[in-house]
Amino acid sequence: MKYRRFGRLDWMVSALGFGAMRLPTVGGDKTRIDEPSAIKMIRYAIDHGVNYIDTAYPYHGGNSEIVVGKALEDGYREKVRIATKMPIWQVNSKDDLDKIFNEQLRRLKVDYIDFYLIHALNRERWAKTQELNVLDWAENLIDENKIGYLGFSFHDEFSVFKDIVDGYDWTFCQILYNFMDENFQAGKRGLMYAASKGLAVVIMEPLRGGMLALPPPPEVQSIWDETGVRRTPVEWALLWVWNHPEVSVALSGMSSLEQVIENIRIADKSAPNILTEKELKAYIKVRERYQQLGFIGCTGCHYCVPCPRGVSIPEIFSLFNEFLKKHRDGEARRKVIQRYQEKIKPENRAKRCVECGECEKKCPQSLPIRELLKRAAQIFERE
Repeated sequence: MKYRRFGRLDWMVSALGFGAMRLPTVGGDKTRIDEPSAIKMIRYAIDHGVNYIDTAYPYHGGNSEIVVGKALEDGYREKVRIATKMPIWQVNSKDDLDKIFNEQLRRLKVDYIDFYLIHALNRERWAKTQELNVLDWAENLIDENKIGYLGFSFHDEFSVFKDIVDGYDWTFCQILYNFMDENFQAGKRGLMYAASKGLAVVIMEPLRGGMLALPPPPEVQSIWDETGVRRTPVEWALLWVWNHPEVSVALSGMSSLEQVIENIRIADKSAPNILTEKELKAYIKVRERYQQLGFIGCTGCHYCVPCPRGVSIPEIFSLFNEFLKKHRDGEARRKVIQRYQEKIKPENRAKRCVECGECEKKCPQSLPIRELLKRAAQIFERE
């Protein structure tokens, strides 16, 4: 495993961090984690050098922290540093802060959390954080030796990110970053700005919710082939993130042991500034080609559900993305439509959307979900 300095701290973090948001589940229920498989995956990662485990209060309906706590028994806690998050949208008082934090300690079976984040800050949540004096509350926990260091995860535009970075003496931040989203939200400017301030920068969604791990369409594969370098889609995506010396650690939300093994293998080859100029130009061409193909920016985080009408938004968008990538292959597109009919029950389909907009309020990527569902219905649910 390769290691990088964690911002201004005298500590080296593994290049790959284990994101516990997409653990294997049972029966398609996101709240029912396949605990034996998940624990095996987490421990395998730790045994092979991963020393940063990231979870959060809402992940898997609250069960992610519980499973992480179980995985870190039997001596594994001492080998890693834990990061988890305060869901500020669920907080209206100090009592709420205390209640959630104490529940997190119980779930994780710890009395100390190494890295604590204010979760998914945007303009409104940053204002709420200040109004409720959340930072003073967190500092008290640092003084009580219950929290090690304070950071935040982020979903908004760069100007808001800059205000938040400048608004407190943070140790670290967590931003969305991949080669498709170089200029989205905090983006590269945010990465550089945070690093210039001495913050460790944790990257989430380096594979864009797994979309960049899928086999690319021929038009994209031909661009990779022109480099003369043979890599898997996951290698191309992860190595681009790790090419940035400002990145401290890249989180991957892994769902199988095979994914853990593959990502560790790639991390072992990673380093800052290893990509050639020819390869970097290929990323630009690939991004432009994907944009032409209508690539949807859904990361599969599931924050948009449950939908009041029962629409299976992430699953529909996953199929929609796959459909769009079969750009000129009519037969492949027909198979995707057929899978939609088989996989998405009538009561969960795109046409059920009544455009209430609740999903868009929750979407960290600010996607026009209602419009995208209309397009999906036109493609997949023709009368």
